[in-house]
Amino acid sequence: MNPPVIQAQGLSKRFVNNEVFNDINLSVNKGKSLAIIGGSGQGKSVLLKCLVGLMQPDTGKILFDGEPLQGKHIQKFFDSFGIVFQGAALFDSIPVWENISFKFKYSGTHSIKARRKIASQKLDLVGLPSSNLDLYPSELSGGMQKRVGIARAIATEPKILFFDEPTSGLDPITSNTINNLIRFIIKELGSTAITISHDLNSIRTIADDIVLLHKRKIEWSGSIDTFEKTKNINIREFIKPSST
Repeated sequence: MNPPVIQAQGLSKRFVNNEVFNDINLSVNKGKSLAIIGGSGQGKSVLLKCLVGLMQPDTGKILFDGEPLQGKHIQKFFDSFGIVFQGAALFDSIPVWENISFKFKYSGTHSIKARRKIASQKLDLVGLPSSNLDLYPSELSGGMQKRVGIARAIATEPKILFFDEPTSGLDPITSNTINNLIRFIIKELGSTAITISHDLNSIRTIADDIVLLHKRKIEWSGSIDTFEKTKNINIREFIKPSST
């Protein structure tokens, strides 16, 4: 049996006297979509930063394909994932096609023509026409920027996708569109996905499994079906459906 694609064992993190989370254990199998949920200040974003290597946990370890993230294995991990940041985080000074193909810019393996082709293909996959290739992020709506952010994340057809509050700041109709798009992309690429969110509507569309963070630990974990069927109303009091 293959090991989980991503596995966290005994992770803890604190800033001075503030313990963010403690003894976090989770795993995500190939092709599965995990949502990490919880209220504001429960450590979701810090946990994501630890999982992608932007921060180091104080204790515990992270495994990728069963191997600890260290040495040459770290680069293999970095080459295997794409991430969609909250607010899309596009580069304002370069057009859409360069944003999408940015990872290839200094690789020396792709010509401008090849990069534009990749950008056009990924735009099509997220439902935007190639007429947007030469536009700048400021010329796009919030929903379009989020789509471009997803296109950039999937430019290398990554093994793992990370989403940080993918529907934050979007209206309900656009949020629903982005949720369905993310689910489609996960299935289309066969990627393993981890999503940070407080939006129950988003989670119901995107996730196969859920981890609930509360008071610095995992309060509950299980499948989305089990979550929907549980009679423990307290779980739903930790987070509220999005009102945006």
